[in-house]
Amino acid sequence: MSTILPTKRLGKNPLEVTVMGFGTAPIGNMRGAGDETRAIETIQFAYENGIRLFDSAPLYGLGESEIRVGKALQGLPRDSFVISTKVGRVLNRDRSAFVYDYSYDGVMRSFEGSLERLGVEAVDIVLVHDPDADTVDHEKDALDSAFPTLADLRDQGVIKAIGSGMNQWQMLERFARNADVDVFLLAGRYTLLEQTSLDFLDYCRETGIGIFLGGVYNSGILATGPKADAKYNYANAPQSILQKATAIQEICAQHGVALNVAALHFPPANPAITSLVVGAVKPAEVEANLAARLEELPEELWHDLRQEGLIERSAPTP
Repeated sequence: MSTILPTKRLGKNPLEVTVMGFGTAPIGNMRGAGDETRAIETIQFAYENGIRLFDSAPLYGLGESEIRVGKALQGLPRDSFVISTKVGRVLNRDRSAFVYDYSYDGVMRSFEGSLERLGVEAVDIVLVHDPDADTVDHEKDALDSAFPTLADLRDQGVIKAIGSGMNQWQMLERFARNADVDVFLLAGRYTLLEQTSLDFLDYCRETGIGIFLGGVYNSGILATGPKADAKYNYANAPQSILQKATAIQEICAQHGVALNVAALHFPPANPAITSLVVGAVKPAEVEANLAARLEELPEELWHDLRQEGLIERSAPTP
């Protein structure tokens, strides 16, 4: 078994996590049916190769992701890994559907359901999940009910850290200013392709809030390259994004760097980032991500991207 990856402290919270985590949405059949055996092998491969942060949610496969995480990690020392899950969507008994519920009762039912599916007595991190995803805006419910409920669980020592996970930074910034949070999972808004959240990340670093960064490939295009059916924000990439990704890829190629490798190296240069949470559906993908982070990239690459206006001038680079 390899050595654990380097760890970073979760902002002002003493909890430490590996600088790369495993995002379990893909192994929860969110993008189509997937084999459970291979999913479990992939999680175990990640653990055996040093990844010790596993992020899940009831939404991912309507609980299937949590079940597979629990099976994969069963029997391992509980203090050797960190589990993050989410509340805000409550599954019905047969896991055929969910309802949005950010109330005290909804949070507790979601939390207890996650513990049962994961097969553990406790999780480490609980995030308020996508309070902007419903036709009804749940921001007020999150602030009035969900965050205070999670804070009580943290105060009781039931969980170690709380926060929220979303695909936007604007509401997260309001949560940062109006709730006692430890960490945010921000997906897709700080990548090689876009850095719209720079000021928000600076605020989190200054106030001691950790950042898990998901969607580092912008849901596909930075991994596959700007091909015709490349995905961006879970849909086919618009022409403007395809053009920008093409320009980035061309400069990467001039320096002998693959686009996906540059995409993994760029975000962690920002000191606000605690961990990259990257998904995979087979061990080879985990292995490729781990190998990519060890490659040495030339400083000139970042200089040229900045000179061409393809990354923000104030964005930290490796």
